[in-house]
Amino acid sequence: MVEALDLARWQFGITTVYHFILVPLTIGLAPLVAIMQTKWLRSGEEKWMKLAEFFGKILIINFALGVATGIVQEFQFGMNWSEYSRFVGDIFGAPLAFEALMAFFLESTFLGLWVFGKGRMSAKLNTLCIWMVAIGVNISAYFILCANSFMQHPVGAVYNEETGRAELDGVGGFLEVLTNNTAIAATSHTITAAFLVAGTLVAGIGTWWMVRSTKKNIAGQPEMWRSAARFGFVTILISAAGVGLTGHFQGQLMYEQQPMKMASAEAQCHNEEGAPLSILAIGDLTNDCENVTRIIDVPWVTSFMATNHLTGPESEVAGVEDVQAFYQEKYADQFGEDYDYRPNLVVTYYSFRAMIGPIIFPVILALAGLWFTRKEKIWDSSGWAKYALFAIPMPFIASSFGWIFTEMGRQPWVVAPNPTGVEDVLLLTDYGVSQTTSPAMVLTTLIGFTVLYAILGVVWFLLVRRYTLEGIDLTTEKAPAPDDENQPLSFVY
Repeated sequence: MVEALDLARWQFGITTVYHFILVPLTIGLAPLVAIMQTKWLRSGEEKWMKLAEFFGKILIINFALGVATGIVQEFQFGMNWSEYSRFVGDIFGAPLAFEALMAFFLESTFLGLWVFGKGRMSAKLNTLCIWMVAIGVNISAYFILCANSFMQHPVGAVYNEETGRAELDGVGGFLEVLTNNTAIAATSHTITAAFLVAGTLVAGIGTWWMVRSTKKNIAGQPEMWRSAARFGFVTILISAAGVGLTGHFQGQLMYEQQPMKMASAEAQCHNEEGAPLSILAIGDLTNDCENVTRIIDVPWVTSFMATNHLTGPESEVAGVEDVQAFYQEKYADQFGEDYDYRPNLVVTYYSFRAMIGPIIFPVILALAGLWFTRKEKIWDSSGWAKYALFAIPMPFIASSFGWIFTEMGRQPWVVAPNPTGVEDVLLLTDYGVSQTTSPAMVLTTLIGFTVLYAILGVVWFLLVRRYTLEGIDLTTEKAPAPDDENQPLSFVY
């Protein structure tokens, strides 16, 4: 019989991954729309306001669906994971409260002002509103990642033996949670990944419409979509470099804080100096890594990523079996001598590669696009237009698998132990599930949420597809010139 723990994990995994498909696009697209409108404000070129309106529609759709799917996440903490909430609720809830009270109200309020204030406020003030949305969504990401990073690397907490709970160590403890080096690394990595997602969307749609409008000989459109595409190409290359750099720093922290996760990501069984990076492994990818054969390796790369050393004692990185033995000895009195501290190896190993591999597709698009649109050239290749559409979902896939890797690689901990932190601020996933929730109750809500999210997913896709195919009509009323700061915007959605 399936236990409530397994069903609760499936439910949280499904709802979280679905929600996280929407999150990076909102985080990345809001600043890009703000930049487009700012370009119009400074240059007076109508194309930038038209593009800001067009991609703003996609932003609004994505934001609305993100809110609807995100609400479910917090309810699950109290319903399916009440023991977790009881243990660290005072700490975990603090940054989430700040996110709701500060960031969410900031972004939602100014998004409404940006949409409904067109025609009722000056161009400068309206542009300020969309910038406030962009700031708000990124602050929101920061607070949420502070909460999640506490689960990865608990800081600022003390263990209360009387209540058996972890509690904030005063105001200083809360500041430690907000300045957790894990949170800072995760925020920078997540935001650069979000720009990659949004930049690929802008580049993909811009390229497709540039080719389509050229084939159909639509006056003025190829030049406008060329500007959008090139804007997306540049965003892709900058953000892809940022993803690689921030990912390197985040990986080094993971090797220090969660050595089991990174050892599992490489299917590396034992401590090793000059450890290679595994490109492909075959064999028994169960938790018995001794039966895994790594058939394609790049020498020394894993050690360099973890330690900045290629060889020698300083380059040693941990192996799965050695970390397992260490945990079994350290926590023998608490969880028994035979407890398995290894995450699901096949999920951890392949999600790590699925996080990195898809990034190559938008990078190829950006490099090719900048070359073929140089010197005011219009790109009219139907083959590349199809490739541009193919590239759009790739960063979404990479971001989703990055989240899966982060969360699944942390198992079996829901609050991973901090190697240098408070000894008792840790919690196994087995101990975090609600004790009074039956498998039937969780299964019912799991089915309900899965069906509901599937419907919302179809609605989201159809709406985005509809507005993408509509494109931009340049024959409608032009945006007013932004020269006069008192001149209102006269167009609405």
